Amino acid sequence: MQCLEDVELADVQATYTGPEADLWELLMGEQIHIGGFRSSMDLAKQAGIRAAQQGVDLCCCTGAGMRFLVRFCEVKKMRGVDATRRMVELGRKRCEEEGWADMIEITQADACESGLPSDSADFIWGEDAWCYVKDKQRLIEEAVRIVKPGGTIAFTDWIEGPGLNAQEAERYLRFMKFPSILSLNEYADLLRASGCEVARAVDTERFASHVDLYLSMVDKQLTYDALKIIGFDHKMLEAISQEMVFLQQLAHAGKIAQGMFVARKK
Repeated sequence: MQCLEDVELADVQATYTGPEADLWELLMGEQIHIGGFRSSMDLAKQAGIRAAQQGVDLCCCTGAGMRFLVRFCEVKKMRGVDATRRMVELGRKRCEEEGWADMIEITQADACESGLPSDSADFIWGEDAWCYVKDKQRLIEEAVRIVKPGGTIAFTDWIEGPGLNAQEAERYLRFMKFPSILSLNEYADLLRASGCEVARAVDTERFASHVDLYLSMVDKQLTYDALKIIGFDHKMLEAISQEMVFLQQLAHAGKIAQGMFVARKK
């Protein structure tokens, strides 16, 4: 595990209250995770998400994952939890606009202490967001508490690959405002220790090609749009681009990756 002790939830909330959140959405769309629609479809298929189920999305951002699930997987009901007021308010607005307000509920809360009932969900969902949570053990324990016995915990996340040294990790985590990241095996071990059987824990092998895509989009098409979001600050965009190139190098070296996890509560 790699961690930064001085990165707190308040830092993550500040990121998603400001222009950085808009930049990520510019590059990645409403589904702010690597692989977008295809990644969501893959995760839903591997997890066996079915019509009429009820789920919980921990760290749901604007709820794009939940809107995907009710639209394309015919999930009956979704409850989302996110800690940032701006994302919660924007998510509620988008659910209302798309006609899903009766099926999707978004609550502002700490994902490690959601307040949701125990044994109440058929599945727990997460997409590239648990990297923002410092205490991964508490998060996994909360997911296990909420899901029904025999239910599913399905998520993707940014993970540590082999060879990531402390200096590289500090630069990466500080840029991304990640308090900690786990390896594939560390996540799997946490799930098992929390009372789950791990059905799937794999590197999706999407990371490097998608960072290539994001950098190419800004360079070839979205330069003006990115500059507008940050007040046409060329120096800031250059600094952000340099950090993205650093991420690109780590990804191509296999030192950071996107992991997919599917587990069943015993």
